Amino acid sequence: MLIYYITLPFIYLLSALPFKLLYLISDFLFLILYHIVGYRKKVVRENLQKSFPKKSEKELKQIEIAFYHHLCDLILESLKAYTISEKELRKHCTTKNPEIMEQFAAKGQSICIAMGHYGNWEWAGQRVSIDTKFKLLVLYRKIKNVYFDKFMQRLRSRFGAIPVEMRETVRAILDYQKNKIPTATVFIADQTPPPENAYWLNFLNQNTPVFKGTEKIASKYNMPVLFGQVHKVKRGFYEIELSILCENPSELSEMELTQLHTKKLEEYIHRKPEYWLWSHRRWKHRNTLNNLHS
Repeated sequence: MLIYYITLPFIYLLSALPFKLLYLISDFLFLILYHIVGYRKKVVRENLQKSFPKKSEKELKQIEIAFYHHLCDLILESLKAYTISEKELRKHCTTKNPEIMEQFAAKGQSICIAMGHYGNWEWAGQRVSIDTKFKLLVLYRKIKNVYFDKFMQRLRSRFGAIPVEMRETVRAILDYQKNKIPTATVFIADQTPPPENAYWLNFLNQNTPVFKGTEKIASKYNMPVLFGQVHKVKRGFYEIELSILCENPSELSEMELTQLHTKKLEEYIHRKPEYWLWSHRRWKHRNTLNNLHS
């Protein structure tokens, strides 16, 4: 509790800084994290080497450095989300094709949106919640520190999104459906699930466990599934691009939808790998069941 109350004023002060100054601090943070501390550098290098075995050492080094620059921007931008105005958010994060999502809202039809830890997913959640007619449900894993958990909930709900703990997903969706309120449920689908409950497939050249939650919920309630990709246009500016993965998930074969959204994310990572979260220990589990799917 003490650390939280000591840290909070510092977070607020950083968040209130103008963008130019914020990115100067990000440049300084890069020097500390990359050159001095070497934050998770071993994890990042191993992830990159295994994901792109055909890339040269020089190419991997370029991606690594670009990733750390982006990571530092992302840290400061996430703090900025605590005080960013709606006008600023509209300017710095746009939606390329919101009509793809809103066609379902017009029918009163709830949907799922699969995303990854790519670009700036925090700003994307806030941006979508401003414009959409849906009640936006953003799924999250509870943080052990109750004070920082509440802080993140406040941050994510500033513009109307509803943070929902993953175990409460179905209850939240059904509660809104009872009141005939269409929901858009956002799944950050590239998190690492317990290996015994995962679906295993080849992702970025590696045997990878994937959450089944997006598919289970979408198929059970036959909710159309969209993929949300957050492009980094330039420093401090992002564009959300939506695409329809499936309008009738209940008609797909088992785990087909999981393969679809995983492969979609993989395609974007190959295009601009530096904007994915390489410091995440995505491959900390090993598949001992030998049930890999291609």
